[in-house]
Amino acid sequence: MSSSSPFPELPAVGFLTEVDSPHREFLASFGEFVRPKIGEILIDEGAPQNCLHLILSGMLHVVTAAGGRSLLLATLGAGDSLGEVNVFDPATASASVIARSECLIWRITGDELGAFFAADSEGGVELMQGLLRLAAKRIRAMNAKLVDSEEKASFHDFWKASE
Repeated sequence: MSSSSPFPELPAVGFLTEVDSPHREFLASFGEFVRPKIGEILIDEGAPQNCLHLILSGMLHVVTAAGGRSLLLATLGAGDSLGEVNVFDPATASASVIARSECLIWRITGDELGAFFAADSEGGVELMQGLLRLAAKRIRAMNAKLVDSEEKASFHDFWKASE
């Protein structure tokens, strides 16, 4: 993977949408830009994981091992991110992430993110607000899926009981 920066600052995408330009420029110096090759594993399921990744271009698949086969959990592209939980609470990766096209990704470790927060508290607040908005959207989406699943199960139980 190459780590040269193609930008003077990080673009205003994903959780950085509302982070001001000077803060994004400074933030870029704390992480690194990587260009995984097609088919390269960026994150390996079960391996220690403590980085936050922001996809700037390209497509990645998130897969997990299930029943002896790979199960596609998500397809991610520009503006999507990975590792929001593990950057604050390091653990092992719950899934693998594989590059499916040429990609440009910016990543930062938890320690680097902490150094950014210490050096630029205003930028840190803007970044955290973006991450919290992202987390809120994901929780709402999971809640909606859970409700939908429960409604389908109730409907199934209704028809099963009437047989």
